[in-house]
Amino acid sequence: MSGFAIAGWGKALPERVVTSTELAERFGVDEHWVVSRCGIQERRAVDPGQTTASLAVDAGRAALAKAGLTGADIAHLIVATATPEQPSPATSAFVHHDLGIAGGAMDVNSECAGFVYGLVAAMGILRMDRRPILLIGSDTHTLTANPADRDLSILVGDGAAAVVLVPGPEDPVLAWNLGADGSCADALKVQAGGSRMPTTPETVAQGLHFAQIKGNEIYLNAVRYTVRTVRETLESAKVAPAEVHHVIPHQANIRIINSVMQHSGLRPESLITNLDRYGNTASASIPLALTEALEADRIKTGELVLLAGFGAGMTWGSVLMRWGGAT
Repeated sequence: MSGFAIAGWGKALPERVVTSTELAERFGVDEHWVVSRCGIQERRAVDPGQTTASLAVDAGRAALAKAGLTGADIAHLIVATATPEQPSPATSAFVHHDLGIAGGAMDVNSECAGFVYGLVAAMGILRMDRRPILLIGSDTHTLTANPADRDLSILVGDGAAAVVLVPGPEDPVLAWNLGADGSCADALKVQAGGSRMPTTPETVAQGLHFAQIKGNEIYLNAVRYTVRTVRETLESAKVAPAEVHHVIPHQANIRIINSVMQHSGLRPESLITNLDRYGNTASASIPLALTEALEADRIKTGELVLLAGFGAGMTWGSVLMRWGGAT
């Protein structure tokens, strides 16, 4: 036995809904402009007291219940996030405590590609330790977006989703691919608060703890690198784009998603997206869309599912799996 199965899944979303109508009024623009620019009708935002870890705990608890397990059964916890609970310790430490996880815990920060990176890491761990793993993607980017920044504020939303990986006789993954280009690190960043630029009264006053984005650069690189990783994964698996039943991309922007689908040769009807309802939830976006598709019984045993994401850094990654293993 060298394979695995996804035995449980779950999600957590804040109750507060921020509509594009509300944001259009805030920024003095037409609602149609907001929706046509990004494809988002509404997104969720945390209330006071809700955090990256609290959302991760709720999503993790739901996934464990679906799998029929408890934290005591989990050998490894991986939390993918780019909006940590605090600089130290890792967000996974707080989640570990609240869920009563028995084994180790670590964070993965590959921004919006974090869930794919975490999944590949979990696959590697499972080859060495044949015990269940809990993988969670959780982000609260509404807290890092400058309220005066229209371009970011219309995109981001908060949420979390989780999956439980358990050992199994079949390896569902046909191929995977990860990559990064650190020369693009300036395209999307939170500049202050780390060792390069420690927090000072001046960095706070200048708003350097908010995220900053170069939209055109992100768009071009997101399309280019996501298309590259999709092609390389499909070629490695010897699978044609038309053979993929379901595509779950990072839910960033509908223009990016459509461009990736077109340039990759993937069928439009294979796309799974919930971008219009949740916006860009970063590390949570892929598992959130996957969870909702599974809850709707949209993915059937034996079907090919492609996960593909990109994030600041730039980072990118994709995984192609046959749901339920070999048929």
